[in-house]
Amino acid sequence: MRFPSPIRRFLQFLVSRPLVSRRIWLCAVLFGFASLGAACSGMGDINQLLNQQPAGPPEQPSVVGTGQIKVGLILPLSAGGNAGVAAQSMKNAAEMALAEFNNPDIQLLAKDDGGRSLGASSATQQAISEGAEIILGPLFAQSVSATGQIARQSNRPVIAFSTDTNVASRGVYLLSFLPQSDVDRIVAHAASAGKRSFIGMVPDNAYGTVVEAAFNEAVARRGGRIVALQRYPLDKGQRATAIASVAQAAASADALFIPDGPDASELVGALAAQGVNVKRLQLLGSGLWDDPSVAASTALQGGWYPAPDPKGYSNFVARYRKRFNQDPVRTATLSYDAVALVAALVKTRGADRFSEATLSASSGFAGIDGIFRFRADGTNERGLAVMRVTPSGGAQIAPPPRAFNSPN
Repeated sequence: MRFPSPIRRFLQFLVSRPLVSRRIWLCAVLFGFASLGAACSGMGDINQLLNQQPAGPPEQPSVVGTGQIKVGLILPLSAGGNAGVAAQSMKNAAEMALAEFNNPDIQLLAKDDGGRSLGASSATQQAISEGAEIILGPLFAQSVSATGQIARQSNRPVIAFSTDTNVASRGVYLLSFLPQSDVDRIVAHAASAGKRSFIGMVPDNAYGTVVEAAFNEAVARRGGRIVALQRYPLDKGQRATAIASVAQAAASADALFIPDGPDASELVGALAAQGVNVKRLQLLGSGLWDDPSVAASTALQGGWYPAPDPKGYSNFVARYRKRFNQDPVRTATLSYDAVALVAALVKTRGADRFSEATLSASSGFAGIDGIFRFRADGTNERGLAVMRVTPSGGAQIAPPPRAFNSPN
């Protein structure tokens, strides 16, 4: 696919930016497009847009395992750029999960959707016609939507990997990391530490819209109050009004929430320049703070942010590296956990293994990145740790929960 020159130049600019910065810039472009906007909450869908390289020929379907229970696995295996790389890594992780579960009674039907909705429709139809009882994947939002339509007609559940909550629905569950879990965890921890008055600064884009709604809910649920909630433009030259507004309210707050990546440091510095005693405020971030640029920032030292317990992922990487002689992409844990979950349900739940009641059980499940559970609407909740920003990286100050205590 060939883009006009201005768009090509912009995509080249994006690719030259650090990974987290790409998310912010691309969100600015996508803001207002509902079908794409929520993708700004995660990197999977964004990488597809950043790498509009020609796709290779469709990868031939493959079968992994010899079990009786057939499971569809749909990934953009022939897609160009990072999408194809991620898909292959996720397929490897799925095969690794099958092997580490001592070859359960499962047969994985791996299908290639090419990163396109038409490909996803075709792949889903093929998997179901071959006997798949459940579909794992796809990765991108438009593919998940297409798969969900086909699977619903055959009463097959889907566990997908997109970060776009617009495509979640009853029977189409998202296993990805969603910003709602980030916000809920960090606000809950701050409240438990005695923080009651919050200021929020969120980027004026689609990601900011999702986070703002989650922030309002989380603070209200914990009995706190929001002193100020300010959106700031992506254009750094137009932020003076937003910064001045927050600076005026800062004296009435005891926590400052900035769910941004590298811009968080600049915003805190700008507030300090306005006379705000930022050391008096507890800085709070989102999963975007799990980044080397945040650890390197003097302004953000001591800030708190949510993240999975790093031990689980470190162990996973070591096993993956030993098996495939390379490192996995970060999203590879999603396909591993999806296959491991299916294997466990096949072994323990009999005929009810993939029923709605089983998949949305309030007790949830355990995975590489900690506990998780699916909500009836297809979104998920994750048990996350709380980390503190230090010069050497995140230091865990609160472990992830070992179980969910409240109803789903």
